[in-house]
Amino acid sequence: MRRLTGIATHRFREKASVFLTELHPARDAAERGAVLAALRKRDFDATHHCSAWREGVPVDSFGVDDDGEPSGTAGRPMLAVLEGAQATDLIAVCIRWYGGTKLGTGGLVRAYTEGVQGALAEADAQGIWEAVRDLRRGSIRVAAAQAHLPFALLGAFQDAAVVEQAFEGEAAILRFECPPELVAALDHAWRERSRGGAIDWD
Repeated sequence: MRRLTGIATHRFREKASVFLTELHPARDAAERGAVLAALRKRDFDATHHCSAWREGVPVDSFGVDDDGEPSGTAGRPMLAVLEGAQATDLIAVCIRWYGGTKLGTGGLVRAYTEGVQGALAEADAQGIWEAVRDLRRGSIRVAAAQAHLPFALLGAFQDAAVVEQAFEGEAAILRFECPPELVAALDHAWRERSRGGAIDWD
């Protein structure tokens, strides 16, 4: 997955309507709200300010807003492009100045899709991305006297990293992170090593 480190824009004209798409880094609702408010104030004369956003690593929330365009013709196509680009923690805002010629449902979908694709291409050209890893969190609980066992297990997996070890009474808890593709292998290895024990996954 990847995250924006700057702002990218793409402007084009379609049958007398002008479209301006902007991609902004935004990690939460407050940041998204600030971006939208600033763009609405700046481009107060525009007809629509449609948007789509994704948040989290892994992505745990997303949303769209057609802002007066026919339902499903703006925000949803924009979101689909962001999903295909594996982009997160950002908001895409496509601003439209209506030029007097209707584009129809298909034309609107194509235009809003093109807007986000163009802004993504500009972000690629600028190199304003940072890679982020999608990690799963797990925890293993054992008797305190066996606290070494989870460490031995995780030591055999290069991409698994210990986050924290804690003790609760007679129990030791080891929390760790790993790439999603290691989940099945870790589950299997721990069942064998602990003779039936299970890893708790967040």
